[in-house]
Parts: sequence; C-alpha cells; structure tokens
Amino acid sequence: MPSSRVLSVLIKRGITLTAALIIAVFLSAILIGATGYDEKVLKAIVITQVQAYKQNLQRQNIPSTELNKLVQAYQQSLEEYYGLNKPWYYRVIPLAVSTLKLDLGWVQSTQVADVAGEQLPLRVSEAIMLALPRTIIMITAAELICALLVLRIGPALAYRRGSIADRAAISYAAIMNALPVWWIALIAVFAFGYYLRIAPTRYREVIYYINHFFEDPLHNMLMILWYAWLPMFVVVISFLGSWLYSVRAIALRVVGEDFVAVARAKGLPERLVVKKYVLRVIAGPVLTLVILSLAGSIGGFIITESIFGWPGMGSLYYAAIVSADSPTILGLIYITTAVYVAARFVLEVLYVLLDPRVRY
Repeated sequence: MPSSRVLSVLIKRGITLTAALIIAVFLSAILIGATGYDEKVLKAIVITQVQAYKQNLQRQNIPSTELNKLVQAYQQSLEEYYGLNKPWYYRVIPLAVSTLKLDLGWVQSTQVADVAGEQLPLRVSEAIMLALPRTIIMITAAELICALLVLRIGPALAYRRGSIADRAAISYAAIMNALPVWWIALIAVFAFGYYLRIAPTRYREVIYYINHFFEDPLHNMLMILWYAWLPMFVVVISFLGSWLYSVRAIALRVVGEDFVAVARAKGLPERLVVKKYVLRVIAGPVLTLVILSLAGSIGGFIITESIFGWPGMGSLYYAAIVSADSPTILGLIYITTAVYVAARFVLEVLYVLLDPRVRY
C-alpha cells in the first residue's frame, strides 16, 4: 500500500539523518583533538592561570621552595581538569558521546560565559539556551520576514517578467548580493546610531531585557524592539534580494508552463492564476528554501553579530572557538546540526502531504 511505502521511506530518511548527526559530532570532536587545536589553547589558558596564581602567592611572601611546590601542584590539577595529562582521544571522544546523550557538559572559558551574560560555573546547555533567543530575534525573525515578503512578491514578479518592477527587483538582488551583510551593518550602525542617533550603538544591554522578559513583559518587549530593529533591518535588506531572485527563478519555470497559459487564456483574474496555478506548484521548492534557511539561521552570523556586539549564537561560536572550549563547540555543532536534521525530516513529511507524486 502507498501508506506503508511512505512510512518505510520516512523511517529510512530518519535513520540516514540521525547517522549524519552522529557523524558530524564525532568528526568535529576528532578534528578538535587530533589537530592539537584545543590542546594548544588549553595549555595557554593553564599557563595564564598558573602565572596569576604564582603572582598571588608571591605577594604573600611564601618561601620559594614551598611556592614552587604549590605552583606545580596547581598546574597539575589544572592539567588534570582540562584533560591535558592524557592523549587527545581520552579527552574528546567521551565528550562527543556525552554530547550525543544531551549531556553537553560545562562551559570552560570565561569568554563563553561572558557572551551568555552569566558567570562560571555554567552549563553549555544553559549558555546555548541564553544565546539562542537572541539569534532568533535578530536573524531568524528577519529571515522569516524575508520569506513572507517574497512569497507575496516573487511569484508576481515572475508573472510580470520584464516589467519595471521585475527589472528593479533583479537590480536590487544583484546589488545586495555584491555587498557583504557585515559591511551594510557597519554603515547602518554609523548612519542610524552615531549620525542620526535613532538606534543604539551598544547592543549588549539587550541581554538584561531578554533574560528578565517576564518580570515586565511590555516594557522589556519595547526595549528588545529598540535594540533589535536595526540588526533585523540590516538582515532583511541584505537577504531580501537573494530571496527574491531565488523564488522568482523557481516561479519563472512554472509561469512558462502550458497550464498557466491556458488559465490566462480562459480570462481568469491574474491574482487567481498566481494563487492557484503558480503558488501551488512552487510550494515544494519554496518550502524547502524557507525551512532550510530558517534552520540555518539558528547558527547565527559571527561577523555581523560582532559588528553589533549582539550576544547571539554567532558570538557564542566565536568565543568558543577562540578559547578552544571543546564542550561548547561540540554542543553548538550538535544543536545546529540537530535543528537542520529535524528541518530536513519535516520537509520529507511535508513533501508527502503536498505532492501526490511522492505518495504514489
């Protein structure tokens, strides 16, 4: 029966996507450990902490022999804490297994905790859950706005191919694709923040209003919008062009089909032709574009978030990479990959529901 075949296909897709998630986490762990990347940074952290500890002891006028013993013992304890007294695979493979069990461990660096807006000790899961809403507000919401605008505009542009509006949209897309989003962010901060003074110039304060949202929802929502409107505006104008170009290209292939020409020849209203004969056919490809783009936005934009000083997932990634915070790196990879895998599986289900050809 068709239903049993569909179920079998979905199960196979689920197994394949789960295997991809596991492979991604283990490969990341192996790259972190085998290259010695985390070991170099962790050794630098240990040296810095040992020097600070030694200087603190020297102020207490402790005899040199006892001081050296204390420093050596402290260094050994740090090396044991960071796993530097064992080969790399003893350090990262168990970490990968724990990550897959959703035991993401503890944040190791103050840089990561600073982005989260908390102090150590801090769980990786807590740091991610603190940074994730900020990225959703700044980037995912902006991408969703792009998707909603394009679903209204894109098919209409394809339907009126060659019109002034169509040529303007193509020109806009070409210009926006040529300009990096971080460059537009720099110009926006200067123009709206420093020159016109209608936007903030520092965005880190948004942490307080997001973390304490339910204490005063109305006031905190207004403050979040005050901090978020310019980053969202930058993301929308930067990505709207590529969204327009992609959806227009998908719709163009359908607009040229015979069944659309027949519908127009029958004298059906243009709005009805676009809605029933164009949108329904392009629903699958456009849905793929929308869902995967929204899932990909969860990871944040490292450079753009750095320009605004926005403490989201991109900033968390950067802090974790710079400080070689292996638990946080693997936790971020796991979460972002899991979101992508879940999005792919949802697409498989939606394709079955939307497209009869897939079912049969």
